[in-house]
Amino acid sequence: MATSPQRVLLRVANGKVNGFSQDDAPKSSSSLSLRAMRRGPCRSPSAAFDLNQRMNRETMQMQPSTDPPRAHSLSAPRHSRLACLLAGLCSFFVIACENSSDTPVSLSAPDPAEGIQILYPLDQTVFPPEIIAPTWRWTDARAETVRWKIRLGPSAASRGRVIEAFSAVPSWRPSPEDWSSFKEWSLGHATEVQIVGLDAEGIAVSSAQQKLRTSKDPVGDAIFYREVPLPFIEAVQDPARIRWRFGSIDSETAPPIVLENLPVCGNCHSFSGDGTLLGLDVDYGNDKGGYAVLPVSEQMVLNDEKIITWSDYKREDGEATFGLLSQISPDGRYVISTVKDRAVFVATPEIAFSQLFFPIKGILVVYDTETGQYFPLPGADDPEYVQSNPTWSPDGKTIVFARTEVYRKESIESAPGILLNENDVPEFVEDREPFKFDLYQVPFNEGRGGEAKPLLGASHNGMSNFFAKYSPDGRWIIYCQAENYMLLMPDSELYIIPAEGGDPRRLQANTPLMNSWHSWSSNSRWLVFSSKANTPYTQLFLTHINEAGESSPAVVLDRFTAKDRAANIPEFVPLRPDSIAKIREEFLDAYSFLRAGMANERTGDYPGAIRAYRRGLESEPKNPELLNSLGFSLFQLGRSEEAIETLEAAVEVDPTHWKAHNNLALASVDLGELELAEAHYRESLALEPQPAIYNDLGFVLERLGMPDDAQEMYRASLALTPEASRTHYNLAASLARSGDDVEAEKHFAQALSLSPSFQAHIGMAVILRRRGQTEEAIRHLRDAIRIEPSESVAYEQLGDLFRDQGRFKEAAEQYRQANRLKPSVGIRQKLDSTLAEGSPQVRSGADVRPTKQHNESAGRL
Repeated sequence: MATSPQRVLLRVANGKVNGFSQDDAPKSSSSLSLRAMRRGPCRSPSAAFDLNQRMNRETMQMQPSTDPPRAHSLSAPRHSRLACLLAGLCSFFVIACENSSDTPVSLSAPDPAEGIQILYPLDQTVFPPEIIAPTWRWTDARAETVRWKIRLGPSAASRGRVIEAFSAVPSWRPSPEDWSSFKEWSLGHATEVQIVGLDAEGIAVSSAQQKLRTSKDPVGDAIFYREVPLPFIEAVQDPARIRWRFGSIDSETAPPIVLENLPVCGNCHSFSGDGTLLGLDVDYGNDKGGYAVLPVSEQMVLNDEKIITWSDYKREDGEATFGLLSQISPDGRYVISTVKDRAVFVATPEIAFSQLFFPIKGILVVYDTETGQYFPLPGADDPEYVQSNPTWSPDGKTIVFARTEVYRKESIESAPGILLNENDVPEFVEDREPFKFDLYQVPFNEGRGGEAKPLLGASHNGMSNFFAKYSPDGRWIIYCQAENYMLLMPDSELYIIPAEGGDPRRLQANTPLMNSWHSWSSNSRWLVFSSKANTPYTQLFLTHINEAGESSPAVVLDRFTAKDRAANIPEFVPLRPDSIAKIREEFLDAYSFLRAGMANERTGDYPGAIRAYRRGLESEPKNPELLNSLGFSLFQLGRSEEAIETLEAAVEVDPTHWKAHNNLALASVDLGELELAEAHYRESLALEPQPAIYNDLGFVLERLGMPDDAQEMYRASLALTPEASRTHYNLAASLARSGDDVEAEKHFAQALSLSPSFQAHIGMAVILRRRGQTEEAIRHLRDAIRIEPSESVAYEQLGDLFRDQGRFKEAAEQYRQANRLKPSVGIRQKLDSTLAEGSPQVRSGADVRPTKQHNESAGRL
């Protein structure tokens, strides 16, 4: 906020000028240091992200440090006339005595309404005693401002001393020495900071002030967190780009990377209460339910012995499991997770919010590390509810979890896989249908569970409540609240309630955009959390929580964020920052790389799939699954000759590999080797009679001039899958070409009833036209155009029908549109003929009677 009118003092200490006068002050940016000119003004958020920030920019903005020009330190005992001369060439700061007898220089105060707004840190921010210096950032409404004076202090502890600095850009960072002095002065005391804008004559034209404090409560813990490339689909396609760091807030450098280059997905992690055990979600072999429990040490090894799988819980029921949002117990004995789960997962190309993810099904199951047994937790194992996102109370006696009714929909009941995409649930992706979670508590009771009860203040409040975290002293719960869903919600905010439930209070630390993934320090005084307030690449923030459960404005951990990755899932660990130096994996096998490649295939990243498969083949060069998958990806990229060579190697290793035979057939078709394709399709069918292979073989036989055999294959396919609309269409088209219009019409109708397609409407129009049912044929062609308005064939055939009826004007319009979409000599000739034949009628809009010559193309399909 702007200050009231006052006099700003430049002082003389020990007979030396401790500052500069208006005459020798820098007059413009051209007199600044070369370093200042190189750095330029601070960067604003990207244009793409600016829309999210615009409404909040006037009230709050916290940006990562880019280290603007640092002031040159001139402590009082070393001042000289040379220093005063140098002050004219660079920005600098000063420590001065408040009670000195300096001669003041008067600076008129600005209009408060046109003053400076300090963007970061915010007023009343509380800093940890061990944190490195922040970078102040501000805006100035006065266009005549050319530089700023920054003043820290005095305070009751500074004995009259202050820190003063000048900056030519609207940002400034103190040196480590001066930041240390300020933290000492502000330890437990609110200490004033003032920023004054100066014009070219050195006159104050704007100002603002704030009060900051350093807490007596240290953070004390290191932070373990994950870094993910964005958009998230890149992490799915190449999990090796995900990495984990471990470090402390007192370092000027980024925390060191302790785990990286995993070619399989690693996800949520948690630690035991004393930090001696780490639990980590990790794909293992051919299993998405893998979970690792590792003793913490400086050099850690992730191997087979340390990995369990949630799929072992009731494996006999054949129901797949991910094991979502697992949490290790405070004493390290138990791990609790969501199993028999299902979730909405939609990846988008947007950077900031590149996925929609939340569970719609699941129960809570516990793994006992001592006995190796899995068991459901009564009270949180009801199949009629989603029970997910569990967290332990610090004494291990209570579980808080997110709950809502299972989402049911007929079309997804039989859908394969655990993850549902935008085609499965467009109501969430496009329509944003509400889906809300409530927080519940259930006693653990040594695994016997009990009655689940809604957590007062965090349930049935019309919002979605999730990610509960107990304070280690057991007094508080902080949780996330959003309008709907769970992970990565733009409107997610942090709320605090008593551990037993009560009135919720919104944390003052909340930023304007997404607040989530929080963790308490072991002394229950600090909270670390993730936010996108400044950048799409999620950053980590700190806030102090006092005895009354009140938070302070957020402190950004700018050294914890890489420029190309989002920082998330931070967790305080009560260990030294050098307690974990490296986590090595020693469990990856051929199946690990196979799964990594298949994940890339699902997203269309075939080059990434090829890299994964080749890495797997380095360890198992004759693995038929890897060879088959590599061949398929090569085929998808149009490299069919390489694909055939690789697939032949697969069937040489395993002649019974029906998928490899099928893929060999596909690649052979692509190269025009139809007889070879027929042979491989028949070999594949002999091993595994799949309906899709019957259909594809029918296609090949048609091209080989064997329509009867092709129709036999189509019928065999339909005997296995009678609702395959594409096969009905293929059979109908074959029958139509053979002249069996009656049977063809039946299968075209069946195809249209199952899945109205452009091709089926065209086919039906051909049959109807042959039978003289022109109006019906026209209706089907119009339906085809509605489905595929950019395909020329429907317009051309519609033009033919209109010309048959003597409707030359309408025919000409259709031919013109067909020619615009796909210019051809044939269509142009039809258009010219129509214009010539019906030119008077085209001009007048009248019709003429059809002639026989107009029916020449009526039987074409």
